Amino acid sequence: MDHRRLVSVVIPTRNNGSTLKTAVRSALNQNVPVEIIIVDDASDVPAVDTLMELAGDHRVRILRNERRQGVARSRNLGVLAASGRLVAFLDADDWWEPGKLQAQLRRMKEDRTVLSCTARELADSDGRLTGKIIPVPERITYRDLMKGNCINCSSVVLLTKVAREFPMEHDDAHEDYLMWLRILKKYRRASGLNQPYLKYRLSGSGKSGSKWKSARMTYQTYRYAGFDSLKSLCCFVSYAVHGIEKYL
Repeated sequence: MDHRRLVSVVIPTRNNGSTLKTAVRSALNQNVPVEIIIVDDASDVPAVDTLMELAGDHRVRILRNERRQGVARSRNLGVLAASGRLVAFLDADDWWEPGKLQAQLRRMKEDRTVLSCTARELADSDGRLTGKIIPVPERITYRDLMKGNCINCSSVVLLTKVAREFPMEHDDAHEDYLMWLRILKKYRRASGLNQPYLKYRLSGSGKSGSKWKSARMTYQTYRYAGFDSLKSLCCFVSYAVHGIEKYL
């Protein structure tokens, strides 16, 4: 396998047996070489049958945390285990359309960027598509990102060396948003594909399911990014306005 083209898809999971298979199959159905790294974060009821079935494919690797580590550390573990030149993140309750990775690799090469993301279509908790699409700009700068997080984690592809340079931290904040801010502060811009290759399942059970909790985590993200109180507040106001516009 050509590891220069290989994309390592990191899928953290905890008690996601009912949706994990859909996520993995959507990644295996991409038309570029992939390896799937499933990181099981000490599930209470491990999906033994699902994991055994998936492990039968030579492209799938399964890592298991003996004790719960959280989604940030689980993704970092997957990144450290990656063999590919690029890493893609996919949550266990989301899935991709065919052609996603190829389109992103092409755009990253054209734009000479280290990170790319796509638009997403929302689905309900049962996986039924709602028709609601959250777009992304085709060019995302650090200044753009300070105003609000337009980069959804399950849509991201980035260079493995960059993912290792800026690991996810701080589970009490939006660890993915913090990672994107740090990356774009150094590398300046990212590529966005405004096509809903990502199907994003809505759920209130995630760690940021509460709007108030998510707001507090966003403010904390700006603080961890090194912003002072005033700058964090200004960025938070912009985030709130953009959030209302995005979901209305």
